Amino acid sequence: MLYDIRLRITYDYDRPAAEGRQLLRLLPVDLPDLQRVQSSALKVDPTPAERAEFRDFFGNRVVQVALTGGHAMTRFEAVARVERTAGRPVPATAPALYALVAEIAAMRGLDAMQPHHFRNPSPRIGAVTEITAYTAKAAKPARDVIRAVESVGLALHRDMTFDPKATTVETAPVEAFVQRKGVCQDYAQIMIAGLRGVGIPAGYVSGYLRTVPPPGKPRLEGADAMHAWVMAWCGQAAGWVEFDPTNACFVTDQHITIARGRDYGDVSPVAGILRTSGHQRSSQAVDVIALQEKPASAAP
Repeated sequence: MLYDIRLRITYDYDRPAAEGRQLLRLLPVDLPDLQRVQSSALKVDPTPAERAEFRDFFGNRVVQVALTGGHAMTRFEAVARVERTAGRPVPATAPALYALVAEIAAMRGLDAMQPHHFRNPSPRIGAVTEITAYTAKAAKPARDVIRAVESVGLALHRDMTFDPKATTVETAPVEAFVQRKGVCQDYAQIMIAGLRGVGIPAGYVSGYLRTVPPPGKPRLEGADAMHAWVMAWCGQAAGWVEFDPTNACFVTDQHITIARGRDYGDVSPVAGILRTSGHQRSSQAVDVIALQEKPASAAP
């Protein structure tokens, strides 16, 4: 699947802002055999006094910008053309949950995608007794780790209510879990907390999701959204498997990856500092436009 992606994030300030420095994770990444970025660009308004790009520990693309003072608005506009494949089918077999401990212990590498980086609590996702108990119950009937991941994701989709007004970007997983309401970030972080609680390494994936309008309805400009889902390590043979609890499905070629990490803090689209006073308002618009689809016979 070939996509054109456009993103616009705008911040308006009550009073002109002073200096600021931001880390931006807004551009898709290349992933072997899964995703190839054909072109991409990121425009920042006002023009930064300093700009640099680097890869963080997890291999995510980070654009660092320094802004001078006196601006009443900041806008980030990203465009990209990305070829996304369906990847390999979800493996048919994986180790039982009790056998995963030995498989994790056998991994000796230090690179970013080693499971031990994703096994323990992280800054935004701690151990939560209630979430662990919920996850253990949902995973108990599963015959292997992959089926356990799927069972937990389906349970969250069933028991949670998608509600954009119920949480903020700072809401802790336990708060969203108690009220059983939230958005994709909450679904993902609750699932990650639960999987880690039962011994399954799990991480956070941010990206773009293609949405399809109802039959007969036009596609709305800017109607797509940034999205979040979960990656879980399911043993040496199966490797990392990605599941979208918000939509109750394994990840498909309609999910375009931007960044991967332990939790939202590792992949935050816009992070940094800004000297300002008064209130600020933000808006976001995303377009994910399919340019070329594979024939139905090529689907896994």
